[in-house]
Amino acid sequence: MTERLAIVGLGGSLARTSRSLAALRVALDGAAEAGATTTLLDLRELDLPMYNPDHEGEPPPAASTLMEACYGANGMLWSSPMYQGTISGAFKNALDWLRLLGGRDPAFLHDKVVGLISAAGGTHGLQAINTMEFAIRALRAWAVPYVVPVASAARVFDRDGRIHDDVVEQQLRTLGGEVVRVAHRFAADDSLHRASECEQAAERVLAAA
Repeated sequence: MTERLAIVGLGGSLARTSRSLAALRVALDGAAEAGATTTLLDLRELDLPMYNPDHEGEPPPAASTLMEACYGANGMLWSSPMYQGTISGAFKNALDWLRLLGGRDPAFLHDKVVGLISAAGGTHGLQAINTMEFAIRALRAWAVPYVVPVASAARVFDRDGRIHDDVVEQQLRTLGGEVVRVAHRFAADDSLHRASECEQAAERVLAAA
């Protein structure tokens, strides 16, 4: 029997009513329907302290929970509200704590598959998606091309987190399933998980220069 993949959802906001968290829950449902086990890391419940490089030797328990869940996942779903044209401070703070995974082997989120969601109050949400894509590259992960920027999120989700837009719901469930599909491809190819892959790629580039 094929082992079920682990998909971790990271996101939400510090607000009691978080549309980005509601969107993340729907996408995680899509991942579960595609056969994965899912874990939700709600930033409000996680209650991370601000990242401080001086604490890298002994990260606080919340940061350790975040890091171990993300490092152990086959794939992830990220969801942030869009504040001032970019991701929220709380979401960026969570990504900052993932710097501590740089000393692992392989480092950071090497070859993990990530699906991206943003929840905007207005009509545009791609700016937050674009910011997350920069972070994904820095963490050595892969973003699936399919993304879901939820515009006018207050109309899509009510105050209890229920979704009232069938099209957006299908998009979010599709994203969850897409992360599982691509993560299966990565998991099936052992060559993608060599710890020395980045060093070998750099050597090939130097040799060709």
